[in-house]
Amino acid sequence: MAEAHQAVGFEFTVIPEGADAQLSHQALTEIYLSAVNSWKKCIIRIKNSVIRGVYPASPFSWLFVVIAILATMYTRSDPSMGLIAKIQENLPVSQSLSTQCKVLLSAVIFSTMLWLLLIFTMRLCLKQLLSYHRWMFEPHGKMSTTTKVWVALVRIFSGRKPRLYSYQASLPNLPVPAVKDTVKRYLESVRPLMDDAQYEHVTKLAAEFESSLGNRLQWYLKLKALWVTNYVSDWWEEYVYLRGRNPIMVNSNYYVMDFLYVTPTPIQAARAGNTIYAMLLYRCKLNKEEIKPVDTVFPPCASQCRRMFTIVHPPGGETNTIQHWKDSDFIVVYHKGRYFQLYVYQDGRLLCPREIEFQIQRILDDPSPASKGEARLGALTAGDRIPWAKARAKHFNSGINKKSLDCIEKAAFFVTLDDEEQSIVGDNLGESLDCYIKSLLHGKCYNRWFDKSFSVVFYKNGKSGLNGEHSWGDAPVLTHLWEYTLATECFQLGYNAEGHCKGEVDASLAEPQKLNWEISSECEEQISQSLEVAQALANDVDMHVVVFRDFGKAKVKKCRVNPDAFIQIALQLAYYRDQKRFSLTYESSMTRLFREGRTETVRSCTNESCAFIRALEGGETTDVCRRLFRTASEKHQRLCRMASTGAGIDRHLFCLYVVSKCLGVESPFLKELESEAWRLSSSHIPYQMIDLFDTVNHPEYLCYGGGFGPVTDDGYGVCYLMLGGDVLTLHISCKNSCPDTDARKFGARIRAALHDLMQLLSPNPKEPSKTEANRAEVKKDR
Repeated sequence: MAEAHQAVGFEFTVIPEGADAQLSHQALTEIYLSAVNSWKKCIIRIKNSVIRGVYPASPFSWLFVVIAILATMYTRSDPSMGLIAKIQENLPVSQSLSTQCKVLLSAVIFSTMLWLLLIFTMRLCLKQLLSYHRWMFEPHGKMSTTTKVWVALVRIFSGRKPRLYSYQASLPNLPVPAVKDTVKRYLESVRPLMDDAQYEHVTKLAAEFESSLGNRLQWYLKLKALWVTNYVSDWWEEYVYLRGRNPIMVNSNYYVMDFLYVTPTPIQAARAGNTIYAMLLYRCKLNKEEIKPVDTVFPPCASQCRRMFTIVHPPGGETNTIQHWKDSDFIVVYHKGRYFQLYVYQDGRLLCPREIEFQIQRILDDPSPASKGEARLGALTAGDRIPWAKARAKHFNSGINKKSLDCIEKAAFFVTLDDEEQSIVGDNLGESLDCYIKSLLHGKCYNRWFDKSFSVVFYKNGKSGLNGEHSWGDAPVLTHLWEYTLATECFQLGYNAEGHCKGEVDASLAEPQKLNWEISSECEEQISQSLEVAQALANDVDMHVVVFRDFGKAKVKKCRVNPDAFIQIALQLAYYRDQKRFSLTYESSMTRLFREGRTETVRSCTNESCAFIRALEGGETTDVCRRLFRTASEKHQRLCRMASTGAGIDRHLFCLYVVSKCLGVESPFLKELESEAWRLSSSHIPYQMIDLFDTVNHPEYLCYGGGFGPVTDDGYGVCYLMLGGDVLTLHISCKNSCPDTDARKFGARIRAALHDLMQLLSPNPKEPSKTEANRAEVKKDR
């Protein structure tokens, strides 16, 4: 094969006298360029480590301190109060140096020690400043004097140009709440979901737990918090993501959409060329730490960014693992049942978009068939984890299969060239959009590699999307990469008049190498079984997207209401109308104000929200409903702020439960938590593209968010995104097998709830009569 000849460094010729080996000069050149590239990366890492290590000072500040000390000594003053003389007396090379050299060396040593002490002090001050979170609880637009002083001090101690990881060492550790506070908040959260008898029973269990076992478990938890930077994250990753035995497809993985109304080019290979190039640019910026912190006053933890590329979540017998490689100069591409290794660097340089397009087109034009068992191999990553772990150990542990599997797992990321089209424009936008997001979530169950940190999907007509794996990091981190990629692809790289990528092609590029497999009949049987499990799960998922354009965040803010609280109460109202009851509601909140922080749960179903919904549905007056809505909205905002500042409920209880299992003790109270079902699970994706291009003049170039599968068999999953000031998208999921849930019906309920809440909050709302409400209900049901 042609690519094999280009990949070989030695050419062997068998002759009667023996084997004659001729050294390839091209191979030596490649080795030299690889070494140069490796050393460049090493120098960049060392440079970034130094800059990060001395932050919030700069390396040049050392020279300033040395010069200042020497200048002070020149005036015959002793700024060290005798320490320089002590250092001079104890220099090990004092006999071989002149007096002037000894004084100079002693002054430099003292200056360095003083410089390091100043850095340590500044970092400690910055850590204490970043532990202040009272600003989150102040009314919007009314900043206290204390907070103003705090903002000024943070900016002073943050230095001039903080880099992506500059704040990591200064971020505070996640605090451990008091058991009594967590139990109190828990009882308050479940009160609207229980009758008096149930609530009395749970209150009794909570009191027993708080007075006995809870304090013992808390002691162990506080001990852990003294030794680790975050007492939750490692256990959350281990027991929630890595110990799971069910499929990660649908149950854990999530998706992110392309532009809704724009397809930059209809050419599949061209779209892939620009997108892949933009992603690799982002990786270069990450490696150089040139990505700016999202906020320099309230900096979030950036530790998850380190694990975005070259990472995989392989299965294990009892627990899965996360494997991360430092770097990779290739990606793996799937097309029509075949896997290709595509190198994206040549001679130490990143291929230009036109060259990547050229290589992708080579794969699309490759006529070679898939080998035996290869086409549906990816189904192993979509099925249950234990069968995949066993198959991996038995059939992929050596030989050519291990080599090809290593290639997939060590790739920077995974790419799928889908042979289908996904159109999200036309007469039937709703159906085509729902079909598109289902394809992004699970595809054909074998044309994604669900273990990879993310897979990029390119459809035949140029549409694209992303499928993300959840264990290594949370959705906001990956969506930032995707938003950067879309903006760079369209507004910096662009396409020529024919729709191809810009640039020239190097004719000497080696062809992408097709991965080889030796799949036995036994392994094929396991692939078929995993595919059957995955297809049953995929077929059971019902997906629907609501693109709400009637009003958005801007109009909600004019009503002096927090947009997130507005949507959450609308979800509560829609669920109540849909199920005729209230349910435990999960809203994800980030805890990245703390080092290695991930997420916390906001229990959105509160006494206040339930009181408002009962009043609204019961026909109470507008003034009463408004007052109750304001109370519910304020309560929701307070819960979100508490969750973000380490005073949440569920992560603390989760860790107490883990400690109880480690100690082998049973708690009736903690066991009660296991039976709770999150029938309404929601998440809000923060929109971060606003600084990447002009969204006002280009409103059609907006990413319309993403979604996830339902958390329970009889519940809904809702992921929403507020775009600009007038667009809201909601991605709804549920199970077809549940007769009580319907994604489209629930979407209609949400639309109606949004309109009802806006009508209530408008300056001159129309007083709804019970007759009109009943008519509207009948119409919606129809």
